[in-house]
Amino acid sequence: MDKLKFERELLESGYKYVCGVDEVGRGPLAGPVVCAAVIMPLESIIEGVDDSKKLTAKKREKLSDEILKTAIAHAICRIEPQIIDEINILEATRLGMKRAIESLSVVPDFVLTDGNMTLDIAFPQKSIIGGDGLSYSIGAASIIAKVYRDKLMEDYDAEYPEYDFASNKGYGTKAHCEALSRKGLSPIHRRSFTKRWQ
Repeated sequence: MDKLKFERELLESGYKYVCGVDEVGRGPLAGPVVCAAVIMPLESIIEGVDDSKKLTAKKREKLSDEILKTAIAHAICRIEPQIIDEINILEATRLGMKRAIESLSVVPDFVLTDGNMTLDIAFPQKSIIGGDGLSYSIGAASIIAKVYRDKLMEDYDAEYPEYDFASNKGYGTKAHCEALSRKGLSPIHRRSFTKRWQ
């Protein structure tokens, strides 16, 4: 599969800095949603870049290091649970993506986003369903977002060990739900996602 198909078409149309954007953590009961934007050099690609969910944690970490070292520009934005509760997860994701793009040290001239959403940005954009597995730039963004968020949830595990965030990353596993029934909510739980335990 040609992971540079979309990027190549844009380069041929005269665009230079193609930005890939993705999010991680829309579904969990706890923790922020994390959005990453990245502009990669497109002369050669890092082998193995793919949808972060298809990769092992070890492979993701190795690729994330390579992506961060070689990227022309990258930015990561987290939207905290309190904001998710205020504006809903879809709007929180849009906001995170927008902020990540606007935080890049190099201004993109085209933005590729994963999924099916239009962002309120000043750049031409295209959303690609399944883009993290189809576009090199979006795949790279998905990997750095996932590695960043997983590390964050491991740090939260030390703070709130009863919820086992290191292994569940905030998702509603059986053990996590049982801990919520026993302990109630932590400060990083999304109130709009955990109404049955309130």
